[in-house]
Amino acid sequence: MARCVIIGGAEIADYGRARGMLRGDDFFICCDGGLNHAEGLGIRPDLIVGDFDSHERPDTDTETIVLPREKDDTDTVYAAREAVRRGFGEFLLIGVTGGRFDHTFGNISLLLYLDAIGKKAQILDDTSLMEIVSGEAASIDGSFSFFSLLNISGTARNITIRGAKYPLNGGEITSEYQYGISNEVLPGETATVSVGEGKLLLVKVF
Repeated sequence: MARCVIIGGAEIADYGRARGMLRGDDFFICCDGGLNHAEGLGIRPDLIVGDFDSHERPDTDTETIVLPREKDDTDTVYAAREAVRRGFGEFLLIGVTGGRFDHTFGNISLLLYLDAIGKKAQILDDTSLMEIVSGEAASIDGSFSFFSLLNISGTARNITIRGAKYPLNGGEITSEYQYGISNEVLPGETATVSVGEGKLLLVKVF
C-alpha cells in the first residue's frame, strides 16, 4: 500500500530535501496550515484535515475533513488516526516540528503511537530524520553528520550500537540521563542500533 505523508504547518526551510524524500505513489494529507507547503513541496493533497484556525478553508474538490476547534486531538494527530483507520502502514511526517515546543513534542510522540500499533513512521525536518527504535534494529548511513538516541518513554535496556564512534553493548538509557547524544558513524561504515527492552527516539542529523 502507498505511504501516507502528513504535512503540518511548521516551518520548512529546505523544500528540496523534503521533495527528495517523496515518492510517486505517496498519499498526501495536508493539515490546516500544511496547505501553505503544498506548492513548495510540489504536491497536490489527497486529503485536507483541519479546524482552519491557521489557514482559510479552501474552496476545492479535494476531500476535506473539517474539525472543531475545541477537541482532544490536534489536527496532525487526527490526520494520523484517520490514516491508520484507512489502512496505511507507513508514514512520513513533514512540517510538524519547530515553533511551539508543545506541538513539537506532541507530534514526536505520534511516532510512539504509530510504533505501538506496528506502523513504520519517520519525521523529517530541516535538520534531521527521526524514528523510533524498538523491536527491529535501525541503521544510520554515512550521509548523516551525527545521530542521537533519546529516551522519551521510560527506561530502555540492552542497547547495542555498532559501527559508530561511541559503541555500546548492553547499555541502558533512562529518561533522566540522556547520554546518547551526538554519536557519529565510522568512516565507510553503516551504524546499527538495537534495543532489547523499551523504545528510543533515533535522531539522524543531516
